[in-house]
Amino acid sequence: MPGDIEKIKAVINNLKPSERKIAEYIIENADKISDLSVAELAKNSNTSEASVVRFCKSLGYKGYQDLKIKIAADYTYKTKSIQGVVNIDDDINTIIVKISKNNMDSIEKTMDMLDRKEVERAVNAILNANKIDIYGVGASAIVAQDMLQKFMRINKSCTAYNDSHMQLASAANLRQGDVAIGISYSGQTADTVDALRIAKKSGATTICITKFGNSPITEVSDIKLFVYSTEALFRSGAMASRMAQLNVVDILFSIVAIKKYDDVIKYLENTSEAVSSRKY
Repeated sequence: MPGDIEKIKAVINNLKPSERKIAEYIIENADKISDLSVAELAKNSNTSEASVVRFCKSLGYKGYQDLKIKIAADYTYKTKSIQGVVNIDDDINTIIVKISKNNMDSIEKTMDMLDRKEVERAVNAILNANKIDIYGVGASAIVAQDMLQKFMRINKSCTAYNDSHMQLASAANLRQGDVAIGISYSGQTADTVDALRIAKKSGATTICITKFGNSPITEVSDIKLFVYSTEALFRSGAMASRMAQLNVVDILFSIVAIKKYDDVIKYLENTSEAVSSRKY
């Protein structure tokens, strides 16, 4: 049974000129489609967003997201790759090297990509925040919990609910002087974007940690912290993107801790002493 890329090849000559341009771009760049928004695909194929939408409907897809998933799955199957990094016939040593280097590459490129002024704005907002809400689902929820644990230890009032309804309820009660941080690599996670939108409407300063480029989450964020990753859409779980996000959390925590060192050192001593009895 032909895959989705083959289906596009099969009908390409029957498509309208604008849709044919989209088809040609997808065929030649199947490995990149999962990272592109509708607007980016339209721009790269010299067409329009409306043409992309019509293209999806013409080929029987439920929408652009459905197209991305199907193309990514087809490409992954054909290349026999996992996470877009390792291949099915790689040995253990090769996998260790590839995954490690990919994680290191994401952190190094995130270091170069981070806007220093945006980082400073985020730090100042966190330092002055009355309350901090942290939103994330799936793998990003793990990053949110790590952020909660770090800032809680230095006596910053934080929440990081895993339940999306609790995130929305908490966001609705934020006020000016509060901070809401949304973590989503794709920038398209509805639960996270919706919580951040409500937080912004409530008057809170909103911060996002996401991949570079415009996305739904950047539209509702006052401060944007971009991470780099070659993460594929069709994946078993976040890998390099999670490492890049955790690195940004470490950066924010370290700067905040240094700026409030005299207070922070006491808080760290208090929390360290509190849990010391739980060790053998």
